[in-house]
Amino acid sequence: MPSCIVVIPARYASSRFPGKPLVPIAGKPMIQHVFERARQARLVDTVLVATDDQRIADVVTACGGQAVMTASTHPTGTDRIAEVAATLTCDIVVNVQGDEPGVAPEAIDALVQPLLDDAALPMSTLARPLRDVAELVTPNVNKVVVDRQGHALYFSRSPIPYYRTAWPQAPQLLAAAGTLPTIPPGCQVHMGLYAYRREFLLHLAQLPQTPLEQLEQLEQLRVLEHGYRIRVVPTTYESVGVDTPEDVARAERLLAST
Repeated sequence: MPSCIVVIPARYASSRFPGKPLVPIAGKPMIQHVFERARQARLVDTVLVATDDQRIADVVTACGGQAVMTASTHPTGTDRIAEVAATLTCDIVVNVQGDEPGVAPEAIDALVQPLLDDAALPMSTLARPLRDVAELVTPNVNKVVVDRQGHALYFSRSPIPYYRTAWPQAPQLLAAAGTLPTIPPGCQVHMGLYAYRREFLLHLAQLPQTPLEQLEQLEQLRVLEHGYRIRVVPTTYESVGVDTPEDVARAERLLAST
């Protein structure tokens, strides 16, 4: 079977929450939760943490993990992952976000499986149904629509597709006026986990950033704009990303329920 390595990017210098990989959640540093959960995935051979901060590396080592020091100048998580992938001997590289302490091992397995089933597929990601209108209209929740084969057509921070027959005006305006817009069929929430063929990841990191990627600030659009496919795997996996100190309590509630 093709070999699979998870790489968890973890930066200390976050503008909204500096040092968040080390924040205690349910008695453990957040990065330890992510590492331990990723290690439980059946299809994963090795889990590494990619970081530019020695404090994070020390915590990972103390909990029995392996940390790889990377440059501090990477513009995206993909570039940090690619630096590590260039030193690895493996077939598949999985990017698991370092701020997802509740990441489900079975979600990682579901992410990897399409690359095992289809040798021509360069990468995959996950998406779940929208929960409510708030997720539809906020730019902090990334949306995705797919084609009939389950490949991504577009990712956006905006509501997509535009539900012309149900929305007399933009859904953000409807929601602000107290009218709940209908959630459009086919719109899903994109989950920020990725599986890549190693060779494709290294190629992707060499491609120039693209106009839509820069406009939306969504690095996965670089893949689509350069003409490559992304398989979007449907899931019911619920994620709690820790982006601010206020998210810590939500993450602890999620961990308590799993």
